[in-house]
Amino acid sequence: QVQLVESGGGLVQAGGSLRLSCVASGSIFSINAMGWDRQAPGKQRELVASITSDGSTTYAEFVKGRFTISRDNAKNTVYLQMDNLKPEDTAVYYCTADIRKWSGPMSLDYWGKGTLITVSS
Repeated sequence: QVQLVESGGGLVQAGGSLRLSCVASGSIFSINAMGWDRQAPGKQRELVASITSDGSTTYAEFVKGRFTISRDNAKNTVYLQMDNLKPEDTAVYYCTADIRKWSGPMSLDYWGKGTLITVSS
């Protein structure tokens, strides 16, 4: 079993900051890319940011310069520092990870249950 558990969501005013964390646990051999998606009410899920095991990052245009993704490989943890939050950032944020388990050679994508971020104007 593999689990991704997010924390750090909540309510914040526009212009404020939040930091999300996500810990991967279970029968993990290795973790390739980790990242964050989000889904706003009535909209499709979209990529926010991702980071490879060697630290290369990718950001959606709408968060560049405001959000920073990082990870601690020793702790199987990925973070998302969100600054200058806007009401349009309101969404459920999901942690994602490409994980290879001890039980086999293939890696699979896993998702957490999500954490709600609400940005008030």
